[in-house]
Amino acid sequence: MRFAVIQFGGSNCDRDTVYVLRDVCGVDTDLVWYKEGLKRPYDAVILPGGFSYGDYLRAGAIAARTPIMADVVRHDREGGLVLGICNGAQIGSESGLVPGTFTLNAYPKFVSRPVYLRVENTASPFTSLYRQGEVVRMPIAHKEGRYVAPPDVIERLFRENRVAFRFCDEHGRVTPESNPNGSMEGITGVLNSAGNVLLMMPHPERASEKVLGSESGRQIFNSMIAHIECRGSGNKISNGAES
Repeated sequence: MRFAVIQFGGSNCDRDTVYVLRDVCGVDTDLVWYKEGLKRPYDAVILPGGFSYGDYLRAGAIAARTPIMADVVRHDREGGLVLGICNGAQIGSESGLVPGTFTLNAYPKFVSRPVYLRVENTASPFTSLYRQGEVVRMPIAHKEGRYVAPPDVIERLFRENRVAFRFCDEHGRVTPESNPNGSMEGITGVLNSAGNVLLMMPHPERASEKVLGSESGRQIFNSMIAHIECRGSGNKISNGAES
């Protein structure tokens, strides 16, 4: 089993993510500079947080047009797991890995603080170790993290059980007050149609050890590992995905 963490100019959560995967979860992990491309097979690819290309134009827009993203899209279509975190989610949405986009917060300022999330889907490779409706705590750190999509897309995401996480309060209630950026319906984690891609704004790598104040995020990485082990190392889930 091997993971890849893609490093762009401006990534700043790449090494944190590698540390969690290698030292906390015990997975062989490569830190891959974006100019190198994906030169070997991987079971999972992670697009980490940061400020790729300084967030010029739109957050993630320039990184989404680098050649390595063609490799990531191919990995997705072959059924490999892809996790996009914060800036990685912005890059993934700009690349069409899921519908909708992560755009400027409703109140346009940078927000960095812990938030509560409600687990909406426990059937995906990223969330199988959570309980349905479980309330977890992870930090956010973004100015452009508000998830938006046309109303028919939002309805389809709920109908197809493709919403992984929603912002909530500590009791699991999805309210305007518990939504830190104005995301539609409090959505902050979106799956593609095949379930092998998750794009999310909160940072699970920053909530993977008790010393950080929460271990809730580690279950995302452990769920991915359990899914790959179940399938057999190197075996991908069937078919790639259309967003």
